Amino acid sequence: MGPREFTRLSASALVTQRMRSFLTALGIAVGIGSVVLLTSIGEGVHRFVLAEFTQFGTNLISISPGKTKTAGIAGGILANVRPLTLGDAEALKSVRDIEAVVPLVQGNASVEARGHRRRTTVLGVGPEMPQLWQLGVAMGRFLPNDDPRAARSLVALGSRMRHELFGQDNPLGQLVRIAGERYRVIGVMESKGQMLGFDLDDTVFIPAARALSMFNRESLMQINMIYNVHVDVDEVVQAVRARLKSRHGGEDFTITTQKQMLETLGSILGILTLAVGALGGISLLVGGVGILTIMTISVNERTAEIGVLRAIGAERRQILVLFLGEAVVLSGLGGAAGLMLGAGGAWLLGALVPSLPVHTPWYYVLIAELLAILVGMVAGVVPARNAARLDPVEALRAE
Repeated sequence: MGPREFTRLSASALVTQRMRSFLTALGIAVGIGSVVLLTSIGEGVHRFVLAEFTQFGTNLISISPGKTKTAGIAGGILANVRPLTLGDAEALKSVRDIEAVVPLVQGNASVEARGHRRRTTVLGVGPEMPQLWQLGVAMGRFLPNDDPRAARSLVALGSRMRHELFGQDNPLGQLVRIAGERYRVIGVMESKGQMLGFDLDDTVFIPAARALSMFNRESLMQINMIYNVHVDVDEVVQAVRARLKSRHGGEDFTITTQKQMLETLGSILGILTLAVGALGGISLLVGGVGILTIMTISVNERTAEIGVLRAIGAERRQILVLFLGEAVVLSGLGGAAGLMLGAGGAWLLGALVPSLPVHTPWYYVLIAELLAILVGMVAGVVPARNAARLDPVEALRAE
């Protein structure tokens, strides 16, 4: 039996049983479509979260009060021996390869100007904050490099806060009240948008020393730093740790690098993407069971045909390839349909819900199609082997 006859026989078997072939391919299509759609959502969320974390750069180091074994969030302040102070922040500026140091105090307070009043986020920071967070100044200038112990009552407004308080008027030089204290506006920041739900545009920036007094805090929430990207981060961390230990008499603080955060976050999100894809894989498994069932029925129904093929000289290997090829074709066609279904669904979902990040990498498409073909081969092996092992005489008697 030549290739032409082989192909014609396989095609005729699929076309003759149109409905059966369609339903079999549909099972694979639904499975592949589910895998592609769910992994597209998972990958989209993965990229979105990583982009949110890296929009301020990747050469960041954060120090939080208190020694913890976790990511070093500000909750560690309850267990610290000494608070993080503005003096610590000043001391870290002289550490080799540190390019910027920004103390951070965060709170919520009432902001009032021209009869407009609202509560918003107040960030107590240092003058190098725009460099750290890559936040430009739209009007005026940012907080000056005052003596931390005698910082002036100056404020820079987020872009949205400027419009809320002053509309289109020039706010520079105007007075605003923050938690009942008077501050003079010296700058307006460019629009930055949100980072993980935190709106930098709806924020006011005041000197860290003023924020410590305003919120009656002894310790900074964090000290954030930028280091030279061309040096080893571990060496920088060791130098920072040594400087703070010499000031505190021990390691009562937690140092977290952006690299550590991204590695941990990437691992978690990668596992999440795989888990979501595995849920879609259940549908693909069901489709594989469908191919196994359909091909087994097909072998039983075509026993006499197999006997005729063997009688006219077809070898067992050719019978095996014939039925295995039919299973692969069905799964391949179903996989292609599933790819269109999944990719189209991901695109439609992204169009209908723009806030939901969806991304379909090309290698997902390739892996999904190869997976469909593999499922077809695995599901078709047993029926194909059974067909190839049929005795030609016994098969002819089945007529």
